[in-house]
Amino acid sequence: MFKHVFLTGPPGVGKTTLVQKACDVLLSSGVGVEGFYTEEVREGGRRVGFDVVTVTGERGHLSRIRDVAGASHGRQEYTVGQYVVDLPSFENLALPLFRNVGPANGGSMKVFVIDEIGKMELFSQPFIRAVRHTLDSSPCTILGTIPVRKGKPLGVVEEVRSRTDVKIFLVSKENRNVILQDILAALQQCVKQRT
Repeated sequence: MFKHVFLTGPPGVGKTTLVQKACDVLLSSGVGVEGFYTEEVREGGRRVGFDVVTVTGERGHLSRIRDVAGASHGRQEYTVGQYVVDLPSFENLALPLFRNVGPANGGSMKVFVIDEIGKMELFSQPFIRAVRHTLDSSPCTILGTIPVRKGKPLGVVEEVRSRTDVKIFLVSKENRNVILQDILAALQQCVKQRT
């Protein structure tokens, strides 16, 4: 039996949109949801970076393109393509969410969202440890996203992909408008068997 549900697919195919829609449905049906998703940031029609946004609406920088990011003020700079990753901002917003996962939360949360486990997020060793711990020992079901296989394998992403307790949905332009019900059915099955 699987405990967690992950979406994968090419960039821009709609994984985050599906995660948000699934969260809306779960929340409206009374299922406790916590976690975060990533969102594009645009200025004048141009993508300038990504923010990390909690399910409750708190927002912080994940990355910005170099000319928008400004100087790193002596900090080590982490980059993915043209984007400079704001690791302190990401960790300050995302890591405390993982502390809410577990028996101490009173059992109210059933689904924990991790969108996404990708190159930018994987610069954070505490994030990697939190993901592994949550996958292994959380009483919650994880709804997450991972990138498609491309280039050099990303350690923890391949760990997620190879876990027998993870159901993976491949999102494509062809199925993104019809796959939500399958994702919700899988999540509801996971939540039911864990209660």
